[in-house]
Amino acid sequence: MPSDDLRDWLAKVDQAGELKKVDGADWNLELTCFIEPTVSRDTTSAYLFDNIKDYPAGYRVAIPRLVTPKQVALTWNLPECTRMELVEAIRQRLPEWEARRAECPPRFVERGPILENVHGRGELDLLEFPVPMCHEPDGGRYIGTEDAVITRDPDTGEVNLGTYRVMVQDRNTVGVFVAPGHGGGIHMRKWHERGQACPVAISVGHHPLIFTVACSNFVGCEYDWAGAIRGAPIEVIKEEVTGLPIPADSEIVIAGWCPPGKQEPEGPYGEWTGYYGMTRQPAPIIEVERIYHRNNPILLGHNTGRPMVGRTQLTKVAMDSALIQNELIRHGIPGVKGVWTSDAGLTALVAVSIKQHYAGHAKRAGLVASQSNVLQIGRYVVVVDDDIDPSNIQDVLWAMCFRSDPERDIDILRRCRTEPLDPLHVPGTPLFTSVAVIDATVPFERLGTFPQKLHVSEDFARAFTQKWKHVIG
Repeated sequence: MPSDDLRDWLAKVDQAGELKKVDGADWNLELTCFIEPTVSRDTTSAYLFDNIKDYPAGYRVAIPRLVTPKQVALTWNLPECTRMELVEAIRQRLPEWEARRAECPPRFVERGPILENVHGRGELDLLEFPVPMCHEPDGGRYIGTEDAVITRDPDTGEVNLGTYRVMVQDRNTVGVFVAPGHGGGIHMRKWHERGQACPVAISVGHHPLIFTVACSNFVGCEYDWAGAIRGAPIEVIKEEVTGLPIPADSEIVIAGWCPPGKQEPEGPYGEWTGYYGMTRQPAPIIEVERIYHRNNPILLGHNTGRPMVGRTQLTKVAMDSALIQNELIRHGIPGVKGVWTSDAGLTALVAVSIKQHYAGHAKRAGLVASQSNVLQIGRYVVVVDDDIDPSNIQDVLWAMCFRSDPERDIDILRRCRTEPLDPLHVPGTPLFTSVAVIDATVPFERLGTFPQKLHVSEDFARAFTQKWKHVIG
């Protein structure tokens, strides 16, 4: 069973030697610089900050990172393994988790650590917590970056957890940006169409499992999925103002109402694309009526910015890759050996490895992958042979360079969907993009005659490594 709460998770990461504790950092820009690759070369550590400037000891910020197999294993209740083995482990467990969802709905309890401190009207102050200013051009301080925004469908009653950016507007108001089509935004529109305020609760400190299910593309309630993955139901408390279920062991939860017709300027914010994809624009607000927090609370901090190896969250990449691979298999694509959403572009660059069975096999695999529901911003889908590791961008680029002919092997799909954070999207225009499907496999008609690939045999490589390990390490 995975760690029970964020504190237990951090303790286990610390025991594994992958947690750095920092005292005295400034909430203004410094916290996120510890994981900024242009400033820091640390590519593995999770961080826990205390004694933050202007705040009392014990009011902490954690940046989990989720970039190493150890951190992912502790989060997803999986064995520690390589990156592609991780995708396969998740892919194999997805049917089991889905079947177990019905047995693991959230379990309501009367008490939990989140109720240690409850602030009502007249005593609310969102900046009681060391909310970071993440990047110099940001439009404000963001309390929600690895959050779980909890809403309920007014028609069906189904609860949704989504990860959306949440900016502090003032002591008791936040602005929320939700991309079109996401569950939380759909719920808000439904409430507003009725002329009613949408109830919202936002957990901004919790076990990383809650975050990773909130930002994944699951069908059904994310609490059920988290319980199925954890192997036991998530304990929740009925929030007294909105009635929404909040995690009983969260560190900090804010709750209130998103009223119809009320918006305030929000952003910009340095996003996962590595760009400011949107200017400062009006966004829905949450009028906060309750703030809950544990003693010595831990606020979850940011891990956004330009995707790259050592910075991109391995949980997100592995889960998206597993979901796409299962989609391909469900649509009848045979011989799928692996899928990887790139460290360089996340879903904007997807590599699919197949064992070719028939003419047109690679094209069909690429077309199906290009329309996956997982793709937030889909731009390139590259199909490679099964001798190529899709998680190794150098291998993928090598296949593109020497197995694909641009005129013959690149297809452009036009008017595919994208989202407002796409830096190529022009504000005020429809959310379209094009997608290139690149067949970087050996031409099917030349499978038996294509030039032999240069390689070193496994037996010789093993003997060489043993003989020269004192030189090569």
